[in-house]
Amino acid sequence: MTTGTPPPPTSVHVAAGDGPPVQAAPLPGGRWAAGGARITAEESADCLRVRAAAGPAGLSRAVLRWARRASPGTLYLGDAWERSYGDLRWGLLQPERVMPWYVLAHAPADGTTWGLGVRVRAGAMCSWTVDEEGVSLWLDVRCGGLPVLPGDRELAPATVVSLASDAGPFAALGELCDALSPDPLLPPGPVVGSNNWYYAYGRGFGPEAVLRDARTVVAYADGHPVRPYCVIDDGWTEGGGSAPGGPWDRGLPGVFDDMAGMAEAIAAAGARPGLWFRPLLSRVPTGVTRPGVERDGGYPLDPSLPGALEAVAEDVARFRAWGFELIKHDFSTYDVFGRFAVAGGPAELAGPGWAPADRSRTSAEILVDLYRALADAAGGAVLIGCNTVGHLAAGLVHVQRTGDDTSGRRWERTRRMGVNTLAFRLPQHNRLFALDADCVPCTPATDWALNRRFLGLVARSGTALFVSVDPEARTDAADRDLSAAVRLALDGGVPGGVEPLDWLATTAPRRWRSAGETVTADWSEPFGAWPLLDA
Repeated sequence: MTTGTPPPPTSVHVAAGDGPPVQAAPLPGGRWAAGGARITAEESADCLRVRAAAGPAGLSRAVLRWARRASPGTLYLGDAWERSYGDLRWGLLQPERVMPWYVLAHAPADGTTWGLGVRVRAGAMCSWTVDEEGVSLWLDVRCGGLPVLPGDRELAPATVVSLASDAGPFAALGELCDALSPDPLLPPGPVVGSNNWYYAYGRGFGPEAVLRDARTVVAYADGHPVRPYCVIDDGWTEGGGSAPGGPWDRGLPGVFDDMAGMAEAIAAAGARPGLWFRPLLSRVPTGVTRPGVERDGGYPLDPSLPGALEAVAEDVARFRAWGFELIKHDFSTYDVFGRFAVAGGPAELAGPGWAPADRSRTSAEILVDLYRALADAAGGAVLIGCNTVGHLAAGLVHVQRTGDDTSGRRWERTRRMGVNTLAFRLPQHNRLFALDADCVPCTPATDWALNRRFLGLVARSGTALFVSVDPEARTDAADRDLSAAVRLALDGGVPGGVEPLDWLATTAPRRWRSAGETVTADWSEPFGAWPLLDA
């Protein structure tokens, strides 16, 4: 297995606007030029460094193309723009298929795997396409939906790494992730605890319910030396239950009047206090919200403005001062771009025709600066990114919520989202960040026999495990299952974790290798899977 430097691209195309890219003329020294724009691909010992200079009209995209004939029967895998939505899969050649951040190609006939990817915290939104004659890297350097205007500043849209392996596709993806993420920010120990979202859904709970959750997860840990977390999700502020915005300087009046006291009480119960918030939405317009833009009853902040980054950093610092040891920041991709990257959705996150205030930086650069501001303010707190762009947040979050929501209302959503993201993003675990495949619910509306299979797999994997336990669903048997899983997860899972064995053929693997044995999990309800309408 080897990772290293891909050859220079065969051709380069550029676009200053929303039209199709035009071919750039090759120049000596790994350079190309068109319409005032210049692209450079510089080879080093272990990567290909891509640089870009914009012309007078700015720059929207650059496309680097490598001639490579596709082998019949080869299967291809890419990542997702932010969270996955049950859509990660190996698939046959599909030339228009967008594969964000990396592409892995596996030939079942001879067992070989090759791959290409961009290093984390790139300066562009990067994706790959593959057709019969070659591989293309699409570098979206727009600022929002308009061309970036960097002036004389040279952009660093991507650092490209290649892989060749005969060790199997799962090991190959892990090796590629190692090469793409040289400096992960990992939590100091296993991340395990409770989260009240999937039974409370942000409504009708107060301090006593939070403390009940804390005592419950501490009882499940049963004296384990690693203390579990108790995370308060949406619902602790005004407008709770619908992912409201700030201000984040107080709790819900008459209910969460003393957030510092709440954190202290959670700690006194034996758990580590955690808190959810939505950093880029305000319930009132301010000097750093986007003029004329409303979203979910609030006003999105413009993270290209220094004042917006100062505001979110102040919020995080306040949570730390209250005593919270874990902070989960959510919805920032949606609040920037106005849409989720759902399955079958946009090939690019940004729609055309709009831009944040600062046109001199790319969307990717603005997001990285946002994540850095949050990380710098967090101090010693563990950060979870949710609805964050994982390949841009790697190194700036400890834990990444890698899939869309599981559900305490419908098992089908947990099967579709949780199992898929655990299987296909597991090689990213402890390489880009610690992986969080989302909570395991224990609720009256979902079948515990199915939930406990997901629970056991997550616990064995060593990834983050959060449980959302409705008191009305607790039974002696469920409590025994939950306690065993929490303690195993606090141990760090089983040695070697888990590996999906049938992931080449399904989006929800049933067969897994774990501790030298094969574990089989049937994820289907008695009538099978059914079209998911809502959760």
